[in-house]
Amino acid sequence: MGQALLDQAEHVLRSLYGYTAFRPGQQKIIESILNKEDALVVMPTGGGKSLCYQIPAAVLEGVTLVISPLIALMKDQVDAVNEIGIPATYINSSLTKAEERKRLKDVADGNISLLYVAPERLYEPSFQAALAKQPLALIAIDEAHCMSQWGHDFRPSYLTMADWIDSLPEKVQVVALTATATPDVARDICRRLHIDENNQHLTGFKRTNLTLRVLKGQKKTAFLQQYVEANQGVPGIIYASTRKEAEAIYRAIDGKTNAVLYHGGLPEKERTESQEAFVYDRADVMVATNAFGMGVNKANVRYVLHANMPGTLEAYYQEAGRAGRDGEPSECMLLYQAQDVQTQRFFIEQSDASEEKRKHDFEKLQWMSRYAHTNQCLEQFILSYFGEDAGEPCGKCSNCKREGEQQDVTRDAQKVLSCVVRVKERFGKTVIAQVLTGSKNKKIEQLGLDKLSTYGLMKDRSAKEVQAFIDFLLAEQYIGLTPASYPTIQLLPKGAAVLKGEGQVYQYKETVERTVSDEDPIFAALRAERKALADEQGIPPYLIFSDKTLREMAAVAPQSLETLATISGVGEHKLSKYGEAFLKTLTQFEKQENAGLPLDKAQSTGHKRVSREEVIKHFEAGQAPAQIAATLGFSEQTIVKHLIAAEKNNETTGVANLVEKEKAALIRQAIKEVGSSYLKPIKEHAGDGVSYTEIRIVIELG
Repeated sequence: MGQALLDQAEHVLRSLYGYTAFRPGQQKIIESILNKEDALVVMPTGGGKSLCYQIPAAVLEGVTLVISPLIALMKDQVDAVNEIGIPATYINSSLTKAEERKRLKDVADGNISLLYVAPERLYEPSFQAALAKQPLALIAIDEAHCMSQWGHDFRPSYLTMADWIDSLPEKVQVVALTATATPDVARDICRRLHIDENNQHLTGFKRTNLTLRVLKGQKKTAFLQQYVEANQGVPGIIYASTRKEAEAIYRAIDGKTNAVLYHGGLPEKERTESQEAFVYDRADVMVATNAFGMGVNKANVRYVLHANMPGTLEAYYQEAGRAGRDGEPSECMLLYQAQDVQTQRFFIEQSDASEEKRKHDFEKLQWMSRYAHTNQCLEQFILSYFGEDAGEPCGKCSNCKREGEQQDVTRDAQKVLSCVVRVKERFGKTVIAQVLTGSKNKKIEQLGLDKLSTYGLMKDRSAKEVQAFIDFLLAEQYIGLTPASYPTIQLLPKGAAVLKGEGQVYQYKETVERTVSDEDPIFAALRAERKALADEQGIPPYLIFSDKTLREMAAVAPQSLETLATISGVGEHKLSKYGEAFLKTLTQFEKQENAGLPLDKAQSTGHKRVSREEVIKHFEAGQAPAQIAATLGFSEQTIVKHLIAAEKNNETTGVANLVEKEKAALIRQAIKEVGSSYLKPIKEHAGDGVSYTEIRIVIELG
């Protein structure tokens, strides 16, 4: 590969996308593609997979063909790349015949660099004729896990696609991309597409901006009502496993927030309207089955709640991963109930899959159930499942953040383990729970299980409680389930050791947490400006700027186009198109702040001004600048300005101590290297652990 191509790729990244550096893994993948190497890319949802083929499409001669099963993804991505100046189009069933002919002509005439199609389109003569008139630079296969029968979303049409690629008159470079491939699935994809297994790019499944939570025993409807009400105006998705459940949740929360509904049983027009309302920020909450979300590139989803447990960890992590695609902190919560497992078992039993596939699906369901009951760090659990080194506990999931001490439940565990042995591993958890609680069920008596020494050992508990405890032992692999429609419980080596008195078992009690949103007033105003501009053009707001970009604008508060250009995500194209509008909003806030007026719109019509004395009072009472800002209805920048001025005038002390010594040293070193004209280069040089507030304090107070 010539250095010239890589230089072009980096120029596209900066000038069109507005980013100064690639995300982890992206540069290596793009270099591999520009080196004409076939490759498999496994990158988590929100990791930036699409950029890995979009940038090569902008610099390579010919057409980059993107094969995807997702009509929504096609439109969203084509709109996004056309917005920044890359010529792209899609051809799918949503077009009229006239629109299709026009787009095929554009392809044939060489006017298109990036073309999206569904796999079923590949064999159509008109499509093949148009494609034959231009060189194929690259074939990018999105959602490549659909190619493997061991993947969670296998699609037969993907098998014919591999045959079509093999039938091309000349070898064309292939890159397969997916967010959810276990090692087995990755090997299967490589085998079908003839990709050297050494050319796999696994960027890691860890999503550090996501907080994972599992809650059990909740009154689901009441919890969801409280949650959406506490997060008014915050974009979120609530997933349900059935259409009936989705409709019930939608009815329950619709009065508490601005919600829309999406499932496969609704008319296509209604589904489209719901999706567009959510994507265009006209609705805050999407209530949906798994029919929604594939290919919907809404970057600012702040939470994904699963009201029911999905059937596989791949499906769960893909759906949960739709939160925080912009890299901002977001929450993924599973509300587990025991009947969820039975619902998923029913789905597997009713499928047309082979016996071998159903056995495989039951094994995946066991892993999903283990996730819901494990004591382990949830992030570590998921990373281990996908074959990745789990590393240290995340420190923020619901398991890591549990309060109180673990309880020693070794005696109860030994009772369950002993019962498993006594019934000779012939029964499932329902029967074992009935034996342990001393059930008078006729089946128990007919089988003679009431004569066992373990009969009634846990009669002080309900059968439901004992079954939940058995789920915990399954999750921690003291016992295991056979992969079948009616699984039986088996003793595992770890459990055998406990039964012999060679190990102990500890378990936490469940806790409930609730999240409340807290929005910065400048960020809220920038969102409103973005929404107004998007409505004028009829495009989703995220195509203008991401939430992450707006948050950085709010933190830096640039007062010139030159400074605005330093914000991540503001490329040359978008700066010329939107810069003046956003700069106007920012400068208005600067004038308000200088006048001491509050930024809260509810207060801005009055004459209340912030006094330095009031800020000092809160600061000396122990409040941080962000807390003072939230209390008084001003931006954090305003509060910091007052505190800095107060320190300079000896009206208070300790403001400089808001910055740890190590961070202050990093900031001072960064200022030596890059100067103090712009905050963004200082932050990049000092590292992500340093905030703009801390940089301002060091610049002003030394």
